[in-house]
Amino acid sequence: MASCDVLIKENLNIPGKMAEDIINRRATRTRWDRYLSKNDLSFIKNLFATSPTDYNKMTPTEMYVFLNRHFKQQVCLVKSANDTSLSLDDYISSKAMEQDIARYGLETTEAQIALINKDVEGMPRKSHKRRLANIIYKIRSGNSRYCEETDWYANMEIDYKFKEPCNNALVLTDRNRQWMVNLRKKLVSNNRFIAVGLSHLMYECGLIPQLKELGYTITPIPLK
Repeated sequence: MASCDVLIKENLNIPGKMAEDIINRRATRTRWDRYLSKNDLSFIKNLFATSPTDYNKMTPTEMYVFLNRHFKQQVCLVKSANDTSLSLDDYISSKAMEQDIARYGLETTEAQIALINKDVEGMPRKSHKRRLANIIYKIRSGNSRYCEETDWYANMEIDYKFKEPCNNALVLTDRNRQWMVNLRKKLVSNNRFIAVGLSHLMYECGLIPQLKELGYTITPIPLK
């Protein structure tokens, strides 16, 4: 990245336009008693006791995404409350800032939040209840046997499945296509470091196959 002129990320954390800002500005509140048991609601209240985000203004979908990430960090990665280490995404961004490398976001945080909700639009309330109860159970259990996805990623033995079709048009196919419009323009001049989620590199619609189709050579770099 040090030899690049621009860091390209999915989105940028801009003060006033971050997820917590967007959520807290809402007037609509969720009736969590319709989605959570009394015990689970008590767990959520304790979990968000010191959070800057008003969980009452989150949607069930946003709550699930948050809890799933929390589970991976606290149970699978065993990250303590006092651990100030950054996520990989934030770490890459911080290194770019240290080296005065310009940063560019492919989409806004607001657009990402809207996409997360649209992806499961129309999901029955009972489905939301079931998956929220399930992820809260996993967090409470503290059992790492539910960490298959995290373990798979940590091993870095990734099958990119370039011959398989994308299974989510909204989140992957359409999004990747939109990103490529901007990436084609950005890659014409100077060097760019692109940091996006793994799923956006995989399958037929992935950024890697699309870059290859444009004539770019993709060379893996071994990890030390």
